[in-house]
Amino acid sequence: MIKKSILIIFFTIFSNQVFSDEVKKMGTHKDWETFIIKNETGKICFAQSKPVLQAPKKDPREARLFISFRPAENITNEISITSGYNYNTKNSIKAISGKNKYTFDIIRENFAWITDKNFEKKMIKTMKKGSRIMVKAYNQKGSQTIDHYSLLGFTKAYKATKANCS
Repeated sequence: MIKKSILIIFFTIFSNQVFSDEVKKMGTHKDWETFIIKNETGKICFAQSKPVLQAPKKDPREARLFISFRPAENITNEISITSGYNYNTKNSIKAISGKNKYTFDIIRENFAWITDKNFEKKMIKTMKKGSRIMVKAYNQKGSQTIDHYSLLGFTKAYKATKANCS
């Protein structure tokens, strides 16, 4: 639970777009970007992507899909999502690519995570093979949103992120 609290703080900083001098962009891989954060406890490496398509179109949001590594906490392959609003916890958040469906099972305000490491590994394999992944979620009013993420560059971004934190 501590790792989730730290991550909530970490992503709150990013959602407010407050970047310290310690955050360094490592590269761009088509539709994915890689970053590294160095702090007193070590480093955090992550890759992120923005949606290429959002529904409803009339309400653009600051949505992101992340894969993170935090070696000091022995955390690897952590997948998380924000759709740019506080989630409705009565509904599930699903990522879909082809026939593959993944449910985010921890929801805290405007972020969600997958807790099962094997499920995360399967989703990463799906993302490496796919060209797009769609995330369906629900806002506080119960309205569904759909974000489409391009997976172009994901494999290179994933490998670069993992290498930066090994």
